[in-house]
Amino acid sequence: MRETDVLITVADVEAEAERIAGHVVRTPTVPSPGLSALLGVPTTVKLELLQRTGSFKARGATAKLLTLTRAERAAGVVTVSGGNHGIALAVMAGMLDVKATVVMPRSAPTGARDVAAAAGASVHIADTMDGAFALVDELRDAGLTLVHPFDDPTVIAAQGTVGLEFAQDAGDLTDVLVSIGGGALAAGAATALRARCPGIRVWGVETEGARAMSAALEAGGPVPVELSSIVSTLSAPSASQLTYEHASALLTDALTVTDAEAVQGTLDLADHAKVWAEPAAGCLLPGARQVLQRVGEDARLGLVICGGNATTADVSAWAEHLGLR
Repeated sequence: MRETDVLITVADVEAEAERIAGHVVRTPTVPSPGLSALLGVPTTVKLELLQRTGSFKARGATAKLLTLTRAERAAGVVTVSGGNHGIALAVMAGMLDVKATVVMPRSAPTGARDVAAAAGASVHIADTMDGAFALVDELRDAGLTLVHPFDDPTVIAAQGTVGLEFAQDAGDLTDVLVSIGGGALAAGAATALRARCPGIRVWGVETEGARAMSAALEAGGPVPVELSSIVSTLSAPSASQLTYEHASALLTDALTVTDAEAVQGTLDLADHAKVWAEPAAGCLLPGARQVLQRVGEDARLGLVICGGNATTADVSAWAEHLGLR
């Protein structure tokens, strides 16, 4: 990306698609008869939960790792993550023979910590997400190269390859829904989709207990938010200026749903779409219902099923805690 630009371009996304080709999977884009019946409109899904490491995060992690200098590779990389980005960096760094350090909050799923450690990463646990970000800053200052989960134009452009593939493979869509944590996926996907499908609406979805982008859009810039969501993979303490600028320019809106709605969405995706997704993707179903209330029944929906790194035990525990079936 050209450093003088504020926003990435579709050319930046295309460049990252070339860079990461051969390292990541071009995941399936398929119509979902079950979700079409459930929502009452034609619905197509991009199954990014079938990506290497179980989520779209492998794209951005791989792209950044491939840009490292010899000295940076030798020193190693560090990141902060609520789960999926840490898994992705650990696994892809191991494949590329780069030493990775991953800092996670205590709220991150135990499985995510275990997978990152098994891939060879050094895993550190902080009490809170704010504490995790602070520890990463210390490790970066000590000489490790930061692979930020969202505040990096290379990472944003690489996550945008999800939207590029969706635009190429999905056919005629009116509305695409994308989950938001820090906002890199939404920023990159919206860049590609808006460039390739003029007139398309792109909606971000987050949970009420992790509404970093909604708060930023309301405030006119990134602001700290208090995190209370069980959905750790969406729990960024704030958007970045970079992701905020993309969201404000390219998203139709950022919608919020409850944790209960997100977990119910995971159950509904299993029942109706026949895929096992995590609540970060489950939140798209209640988000889709909000979109349909606003745009009407002529919509043709696309959903980016961003990841599947939640165990049956995780979801069962959340469902019981929230009083769901």
